[in-house]
Parts: sequence; structure tokens; C-alpha cells
Amino acid sequence: MTDDECAAVEYPIDFPLKVIGVDETDFEPFVVEIVRRHVPDLLEENIISRLSSGSRYRSVSFQFIAESRAQVDALYSELSSHKRVLMIL
Repeated sequence: MTDDECAAVEYPIDFPLKVIGVDETDFEPFVVEIVRRHVPDLLEENIISRLSSGSRYRSVSFQFIAESRAQVDALYSELSSHKRVLMIL
């Protein structure tokens, strides 16, 4: 998405997010804790965790209402600052 396309997004918006990392026992709670700092009203039923077919990686998916571009930028910034997070979609 280009900056022009991002600027055209009107908030609040239904926002999907997927975070991928090596499957470790605490990866899911680690990611959920970060997301909840930015989305405090995140509902438990909007969190889906899946193990990869080779059982090496775990994806944690979220669906939430993003209130602003600043909120999304801060969330992406914090998630991407951790070496445990391999990919954010």
C-alpha cells in the first residue's frame, strides 16, 4: 500500500493483522500482550493462533477496529522492533 493509499483510508476501520514467529511456548502470549497495549478492547474471540505445517512457526492473527493511522503505526513499530517477530502481515 502506498502512502497515498494509506492516507485515503478512513478510520475507524476493521483491521486484520497476522504476526509470525518461531513457535515457542510463550510466543502467542508475547504477541497478544503487545497488541493489547495498542488495542486494549481486543476481544479474545478475535485472536486465532495456528501452527505451521512443519510445526516450526506460529502465526497469531487478530481482527480489531483500528481507530487511527497513529495507532496502527505504533503497533507495527513495536512489533517489528522485536527479533522474535519474523513477519507482520
